[in-house]
Amino acid sequence: MGAGRAPTRYAACPHPSPPPEGEGERQDASPIIFSMTHAPTQRYARVLSIAGSDSGGGAGIQADLKTFAALGCYGMTAITALTAQNTLGVSGIHGVPPEFLKAQIQAVVEDIGVDAVKLGMLHAPEVVEVVAWAIDRYQLKNVVLDPVMVATSGDRLIAAETVQVLVRELFPRALVVTPNLDEAALLIGHAIDGIDALDAAADELLALGAKAVLLKGGHLPGDDVVDVLLQAGGERKRLASKRIASRNLHGTGCTLSSAIAAHLALGATLPDAVEQARAYILGAMAAGAGVKVGAGHGPLNHGFAPVPMHRLPWSPSASAG
Repeated sequence: MGAGRAPTRYAACPHPSPPPEGEGERQDASPIIFSMTHAPTQRYARVLSIAGSDSGGGAGIQADLKTFAALGCYGMTAITALTAQNTLGVSGIHGVPPEFLKAQIQAVVEDIGVDAVKLGMLHAPEVVEVVAWAIDRYQLKNVVLDPVMVATSGDRLIAAETVQVLVRELFPRALVVTPNLDEAALLIGHAIDGIDALDAAADELLALGAKAVLLKGGHLPGDDVVDVLLQAGGERKRLASKRIASRNLHGTGCTLSSAIAAHLALGATLPDAVEQARAYILGAMAAGAGVKVGAGHGPLNHGFAPVPMHRLPWSPSASAG
């Protein structure tokens, strides 16, 4: 090297060995580029979807993740089953082994933590049992159970023997259960004939062990859609809205339940979470009504009015584990 050249200064993170001979001396006082200088002060609202995958993207975990993101929450998944489906229907279901479902839940909860849970397609008794174990093991709160049994296309998505296990294991563990009319009919053993029958049907569902029931009346005829929210303490609320004419209704149940979970994760009470979730889904339905996706029942427009990720105060009690 020629005389007069200044020695090289190593300003990166500490190097495991001295600089090569002739390259100058390492400077101990050099600044460290990468370092953690502040303790965390914020976190995201974390929502876990334990549900099936919809390859068409309109329902299942795909709809859940879109909803969580649109409402400013951090979404995570534990996939229960893969489905081959599109806007015309379901052509195949491939269940995830229960032990791998358990591994997914453990990986997420033990590292990231969970503020609310949405439960969707749970197709087999052993899958239900894994979810019940996880709720108890990790003391999961704000659990929204959407008892997915029949797709918009009419395809059956749950084995008959699973229904009894679902009711026994998850109704008492969930904060709210959100069946549509077809699902409610399977659960209580008879059809629900009209709006006047909604209250009695909600009572029957609550008697199965649920803490609260949101019975969705969207499949009933009429210009208005009426849902009933009934809580175990006896508080009953009817929520009505004008029907939105649309063929794109695939994933409405998944979207509503995941929106409820998102608002619960953000700190809303159950009645408020239900009202805000209904407002979101009505907007998503209206925004997607004039769009053609596929040849059958298309999806909602989940991203019609997205909000930035909410940041909540961080504390050790809110961390994982």
